[in-house]
Amino acid sequence: MDANDETRDQQLPPKPVLPDMLAARGRGPADIVEAHWQSLRLSWQWRQAVHEIRSPERPYPDIVPLLDAAAAQPRLRRLYPFTSHFALLFSSSTSYPWTVRAGPIEPLRNGRFRVYRRTLFTVIDEVETAEAAIAVLLELLPTDPEPIITASADEPI
Repeated sequence: MDANDETRDQQLPPKPVLPDMLAARGRGPADIVEAHWQSLRLSWQWRQAVHEIRSPERPYPDIVPLLDAAAAQPRLRRLYPFTSHFALLFSSSTSYPWTVRAGPIEPLRNGRFRVYRRTLFTVIDEVETAEAAIAVLLELLPTDPEPIITASADEPI
């Protein structure tokens, strides 16, 4: 580690204080979902800030604006959001294995967003903004997604 690396590491923002997921789980599915929305946003904001300090020359995928655009939509806000390899997905289950209902949406390093049909193998569209990606996804989402459940798909409820 050279002096520049040490200086950059000293400038890193403090890690965020995340919501208490265990307490949220005790309050029920709606609280789990809300706590996870908050946790995802705080975590990705911190990762982006760290990336901008450590690697300012390399673009960072716009996952935070994508989370913000998704959180603004009531139909998505009631689903459990999760990320995998920068892609944002939505589940009607709050625990693994996920019951994917919408997504994924992948923020690309060029600033665009790629929308897939529940798998990373079928590209539906590539759009300019997070809001446009969410609009495409909402068109694919069933009108009345299943209610949120807390048990995994292989456990009795």
